[in-house]
Amino acid sequence: MRAFVVDKYKKKGALRLANLPEPEMQDNDVLVQVRATGVNLLDSKVRDGEFKLILPYRPPFILGHDVAGIVLRVGRNVRRFKVGDEVYARPRDHRVGTFAEFIAMNEADVAPKPKNISMEEAASIPLVGLTAWQALVEVGKLKPGQKVFIQAGSGGVGTFAIQLAKHLGAIVATTTSAKNVKLVKNLGADLVIDYKTQDFEKVLSGYDLVLHSQDAEALEKSLRVLKPGGLLVSISGPPDPEFAREKGMNLFLKLVMRMLSRGVRKKARSVGVRFSFLFMRAQGQQLSEITSLIESGVIRPVVDKVFPFKKTGDALAYVEGGRAKGKVVITVAD
Repeated sequence: MRAFVVDKYKKKGALRLANLPEPEMQDNDVLVQVRATGVNLLDSKVRDGEFKLILPYRPPFILGHDVAGIVLRVGRNVRRFKVGDEVYARPRDHRVGTFAEFIAMNEADVAPKPKNISMEEAASIPLVGLTAWQALVEVGKLKPGQKVFIQAGSGGVGTFAIQLAKHLGAIVATTTSAKNVKLVKNLGADLVIDYKTQDFEKVLSGYDLVLHSQDAEALEKSLRVLKPGGLLVSISGPPDPEFAREKGMNLFLKLVMRMLSRGVRKKARSVGVRFSFLFMRAQGQQLSEITSLIESGVIRPVVDKVFPFKKTGDALAYVEGGRAKGKVVITVAD
């Protein structure tokens, strides 16, 4: 099969198109022909070695964290899927590799593809959808009438999270540039802040939840827009001790995570709010819930550009530019 591999960790390193054997299947796996794959900043960060402490991939490895495709074979223990099923997934860590023609995944990570959208649209959903779900539903426990601030509303996570938060009955504020105000309002944002001309800290106050995805300066400001007892969920770091415990990290890494987040945890306590780091995980059952929301029209995918498979490097560069509205997708096979 053809796949884009990373030969060594390298800042802005090139991907290499290689011919590789078909993935080996385990008893709980489904083998999927990849029809489309989504592109995420996570791919760049993994390629550049930014997550080596958390995800120590050994080069050469295949990039890619989103997939939509068709089941070609099933392992002997698989009961939820059969050959020919249209599915989508965010494969679990250490088994990623969707920038390829085929991928084997544990069936627990996989969900039926929504029937009312294309393969390309479906491939845009898993990572950002699960990130938003785990941040707002699982960790944030967002309730009707609560106020949530979602940073970078026109990005991949933002476009999904705004729609999910509105479905949950929340009042939603977000940041974006002036040219994307209409987009985020159409998705359901109640209050839109132009980050180029406005300081969100001077506009927002008394918020129940913040979904943080930006830099350290925005993180510190975001703590101050929360009401006492409010929660900031960060998907851009720093990792905290709870994350280290959940991952079963060794004592050294637990100490590293504690030190990395010490400053922000102290600042959060000083203003009477809570901080939580989220590194999303594969979860097929949650993705099935998302399928239901998409099929009922509650959430619609937002796809900026679709690239052909041979232009995978260009797709990754476009995402790194930080100007994509929603998601960028690669068509792998027809």
